[in-house]
Order: sequence, then C-alpha cells, then structure tokens
Amino acid sequence: MKSEPQKAERHARLQQPSGQRFESSSRRHQLQNGKIQGIGFQVVDGVELKVLLLSRAEVEGLVSMREAIEAVEEAFRAKGLGKVQMPPKSYIYFKGYDGDFRVMSAYLEEIGAAGVKIVNAHPRNPKEHGLPTVMATILLLDPKTGAPLTIMDGTWITNMRTGAAGAVAAKYLARKDSRVVAMLGAGVQARTQLLALNEALRIEEVRVNDILTKKAEQYAREMSRKLGVDVKATKETRGAVEGADIVVTATPARKPILMNNWISEGMHINAIGADAPGKQELDPKILLRAKVVVDDVEQAIHGGEVNVPLSKGVISRGDIYADLGEIVTKKKPGRTSRDEITVFDSTGLAVQDIATDWVVYKKAKAMGKGLEVELL
Repeated sequence: MKSEPQKAERHARLQQPSGQRFESSSRRHQLQNGKIQGIGFQVVDGVELKVLLLSRAEVEGLVSMREAIEAVEEAFRAKGLGKVQMPPKSYIYFKGYDGDFRVMSAYLEEIGAAGVKIVNAHPRNPKEHGLPTVMATILLLDPKTGAPLTIMDGTWITNMRTGAAGAVAAKYLARKDSRVVAMLGAGVQARTQLLALNEALRIEEVRVNDILTKKAEQYAREMSRKLGVDVKATKETRGAVEGADIVVTATPARKPILMNNWISEGMHINAIGADAPGKQELDPKILLRAKVVVDDVEQAIHGGEVNVPLSKGVISRGDIYADLGEIVTKKKPGRTSRDEITVFDSTGLAVQDIATDWVVYKKAKAMGKGLEVELL
C-alpha cells in the first residue's frame, strides 16, 4: 500500500497541467538547494543549465579561413607536444546505402576545449536525396563539469578545418614560391582547399579537373571571381597536374587518379579524399618517391591514403616520415630541399574540429549569437 506522502505525490502529478513537467517534492527540494544528484548536471541558484545552439548560417559568420588556419595549426602544435587527448575515430557503416558515420572526440588541454563530432559520408546524397555528402553536428562541453556548452552545425567547420589543414601542410612542406595549383575534384572540399592555400601562398594559376566537366567549369568561374586568380578547367587530369607546384586530390576515389609519371621533382601533394578504409587517390609509386607526412599515424594507417598500399604490402609503416604535429613543433624538419617530393595524407582529426569550434563558440558568446535553450 502507498503511504500518505506517496498518495499526495500521485494526486499532485495527476493535477499537473498538460505539457508541464512534474517535479517531485524530493526533486524540488534538490532544485532549491542547487543540486541534482546522479543526473549529470548542476543547477546553480535555481537556474537550470542552458546550452547555446548555433545554426550553420551563424557558424559561417563567426569564423574566417585565416582564423581556421591559425586554430588548426595550434591544434597540430598541441598534438605534437602531447597536450591533447584524442582517441581513434570510430565508424558505423551503412553498406546498403553506400555511407557511414564517424564519431570523433578530443580534449585540447592548454585551451580547455573538449567535445565530440558526429559526421557522415554519403556520396550518393547530392544526386539521390538533394543533401550534402558530408553533414556534421558538434557538441562542446566544459572540462570542469562535463556540462554541455554548445551544440552547433559542424558541416561548415568540417570543410573549413580540412582546408585549413591543407594550408598548414603546404606552409611546412611546399616550396615557398609555389604559385601553380592542380585541383583534382571540384566539390565543396576543393573550394575550401583553394581558399586556404590562397591564404598561405600567393597563388597565381589553378587548373581544375573533375570527372564531370561542367562541374569543373562551374568551379573555375566561381573561384576565379572569388579570388581574382586565373582558374581554368582542364579535360585531362594529366594536363592539370604536369608542371604544377601543388597538387590537391579531393575526390571519393577508390583507385588511383594521380599517376606517378605525372609527378615532377619539388611537387607537394595534399591527399585529402581518402578518409576511410579502401579509399585511394594516389599511385602508390608516388609514396615510395616522396616524404610522406600524415595528420595522425594510426588514423592514416586505418583509413588514409596510405591504407590501401599498406594493406597490400606495397609500402611499410616505416615509409611514413612523420605526422604534421612533429613538423609544426620542429621535432622533425619539413621540406629540406627544392627537389624533394612531399605528400600530406589528411584524414581529418577531432583536434582540428574542436580547436576551430572553440573559436566559433567564444565569438558567438562575445557577440550574443545563437539561441540559448534549457536542454536538461
């Protein structure tokens, strides 16, 4: 049988107006005392925790490419110094839909930024569903309490920080006088890669090639107007590559599209597209000729440009020269001669996301952007 207090609680619950949350007397007592035991968040002075929501439009207006480059370079520096926590990204595969999603978390100890990103990759989305290939959501939390601080769209951040990583790699690995870029792929990532390279170097000429000629032509018109740079679409991949100073591969390819005999001495290659097992854009012979730098060794072995040739025994782990954090912190030198060929294998790291997100969050708070909601 129920006690008299239990009966009273039940009666009060039944009388609660529709749509309002009922709080038991014990819970109300906890709220009044500013604590909720075992719930995972705190109430201070009777005010519940609020979380900042940021839409894509708001995020886009809060971070420039230069700010993203600075944040990402700092993230690589912290990683190189061992001042980050970043477990390997985990994957869930949707084989019936040719897609997957990844969970990526990190803590940058020096700046006190921690969080997680959930991001998908569905190459058939644009054609079949009218959705982007890549979509992401990011959560930042307070390291002191574990309380969530913000939930934001991460799609723009993902594109920006990947472009920024390419710029940081070029800063340390490309020739300083690099002027000509070959862009293989004309999608979203090809755009942010060029925006970032244009911040890091004085680009004068861009040659873009895509499996869809109209897409390459549209890219050329758009980026020429945006950057004031000579951007031309080429029908042949080889024609885009030969004579370039920097080659960027930004495609979902699963077999080589960049061949060894097109690569000349002194070239730098940003290999961006391979970010999951089985993806491959470069002729493996290029890797045997080049100084290969990855963003993270274990992640690259699992799903980066090196993953296929490693699995086939074409190259070995010893053929990976360094990770970019080691280069940024000067533990190992980057480019050491004009003639060496360099490759940056970019898989995309959680520390890049969280460092860039932190910039966005701080600016949003300072400028009063976003919508604060009581999440819990």
